[in-house]
Amino acid sequence: MSRDIQLKERWERLVEILSNQFSQGEDLDLDAIIYLIGVQELGKVHRTFKKDEKLNLMHIAICRLLEPYGFYEFEHFDNDGWPHYKVKEALPPLKAGEQSVLMKEAIVSYFLEKELID
Repeated sequence: MSRDIQLKERWERLVEILSNQFSQGEDLDLDAIIYLIGVQELGKVHRTFKKDEKLNLMHIAICRLLEPYGFYEFEHFDNDGWPHYKVKEALPPLKAGEQSVLMKEAIVSYFLEKELID
């Protein structure tokens, strides 16, 4: 099976699982899944977040997702328990479609690691 087909199938399965769990079956988009990963990484799942905190959660998720690719490195948790990352390597300029594929690939890898999908 080609890598692209496998990624597409895993992505669709992941969207189905997460959508059923978090949005009553209405498909979650890429940003919503990134937000969920940020909440997971912060570990404070049962609280309401302000708008700026939601953006920070998405940033945490992106850093965590791109860490295995060598773009970010975990530094520390602050006094409030928020993880902080440092940039190791600047992201190359990517077209929108390329960004989307990279993030989907990183998200699928994340959930393979968490054993939500196989």
